[in-house]
Amino acid sequence: MTLTYYRDYCLSKAGTSEDTPFDEDTLCFRVGGKIFSICSISVFDFVNLKCDPEKSLELREQFPGITPGYHMNKKWWNSVRVDGSIPDNLILELVDHSYELVLSSLTKKEQLLIRP
Repeated sequence: MTLTYYRDYCLSKAGTSEDTPFDEDTLCFRVGGKIFSICSISVFDFVNLKCDPEKSLELREQFPGITPGYHMNKKWWNSVRVDGSIPDNLILELVDHSYELVLSSLTKKEQLLIRP
């Protein structure tokens, strides 16, 4: 998976924006102003994605390339390798899961502005 493909996929989700709030290398994707994915622009070797805690534990047991989120809340975030050790389709499913978790945390009014 390339950064360009990943970026395009994230930005294809309704209401998604991107920014670099921490430094010029740390790219964040947001929905409703809340982050659902973080990655490095210069070294695209893993992405941080929000995940249901129970699902996180299962994924970490099943895939060595999925670990507790680097510099994130280890209960709710995973770091997912994008080096080919995790299938691309699974990475995209985890992007979808992260996006939906964050979207569902918004108020109903905010959700309706994003997905009428």
